[in-house]
Amino acid sequence: MADLRDLLTGLGLREVQSVLQSGNLVFRCNGEGGVRLERTLEAEAKKRLSVETDFFVRSAAEWEDAVAENPFHEEARRDPARLVAVFLKEPPGSAGLKALQAAVVGREVVRGSGRQVYIVYPDGQGRSKLTNAVIEKHLRTRGTARNWNTVLRLAELIRAP
Repeated sequence: MADLRDLLTGLGLREVQSVLQSGNLVFRCNGEGGVRLERTLEAEAKKRLSVETDFFVRSAAEWEDAVAENPFHEEARRDPARLVAVFLKEPPGSAGLKALQAAVVGREVVRGSGRQVYIVYPDGQGRSKLTNAVIEKHLRTRGTARNWNTVLRLAELIRAP
């Protein structure tokens, strides 16, 4: 994580913080954002750290929207560890979302909004057949999942002055 923080700082991003060695980073920047910044970070991580990985960048406003758009308010309050937000490279569209919902074989419930889907895992993620690979296959885009506790922790960091 220290190397990753140093990489971002070296690229001119400010106040770079990592969260719990989780791969989540919060930072401040001027100008370049979104898809362009994702591509830059991916290329620089490969070049400087010899790491090929996806970056999913959201502005503070986009993160707040993702929190506000959560359709599972009761689950978020009752058991936030079993609620997951999957942040996507591209919006999945209604056909992809329907395909994912049809692929659910357990008790999981899936809803989508913009570049994220929200999934309730009532029996936990560990034994679920609804894995990241299944999600990406049906949505036809890459994604990274965070449980609701992590989503809210990152929102707190984003709001901090």
